[in-house]
Amino acid sequence: MDAFQLYLRKIVLLLALAALGGCATTSPEDPLEGYNRAMFEFNDSVDRAILKPVAKGYQNVVPAAVDRSITNFFSNLNDIVVVINDLLQLKLSQAGSDAARLAINSTLGLLGLFDVATDMGFEKHDEDFGQTLGAWGMGEGAYVVLPLLGPSTVRDTAGLVVDTVTNPVYYIEGPEWKYGLVALRSVDQRADALRLSRVLEEAALDRYQFVRDAYLQRRDFLIYDGRPPLEDPAP
Repeated sequence: MDAFQLYLRKIVLLLALAALGGCATTSPEDPLEGYNRAMFEFNDSVDRAILKPVAKGYQNVVPAAVDRSITNFFSNLNDIVVVINDLLQLKLSQAGSDAARLAINSTLGLLGLFDVATDMGFEKHDEDFGQTLGAWGMGEGAYVVLPLLGPSTVRDTAGLVVDTVTNPVYYIEGPEWKYGLVALRSVDQRADALRLSRVLEEAALDRYQFVRDAYLQRRDFLIYDGRPPLEDPAP
């Protein structure tokens, strides 16, 4: 059993424990808030102590053009996940466009290091299995903060498992290569989010609530392709 499978088992156990602890809460929006806030603080502590300093160093050392190519490379790998979920949601026209984008960037873009497809008019889309489950009618379930991974829902956590095993990185032989790429992707994503985290720290009075609400709103926006249903006004 590899480290990822062990991590998934820990997540399932934490979700079960959080659900038991959430029985005493009264908030319908966030029944696991006590657990979630504690995990949010834990993740934030790890980020401040390790990931954020590493991301700052990465940003200072890596030239902007190289950083952009690294981001493009991982984005191109994820386009495989996007195409699969296009098909599962029967977005056939979008699937064709995204498959063409993947083929162009994987060849002309040198394994995705250069985003040639966008310049050719092939728009980047964002689809994952959590969105697919939402499109199939599955409710989001409770909001939950995952260890190290951050905001999610019960539905998106299930989707994360499928997205992970459909990403080519999962099948790379040799743990040093696989986890090296996972680490590089994490640092690259954190470096790209440095400016956003500064805005969050300066603007939000309750950072936990801000992140939770922003995450849930963004997921609704993605699932409904920018047209989420309006909530019924309170009586």
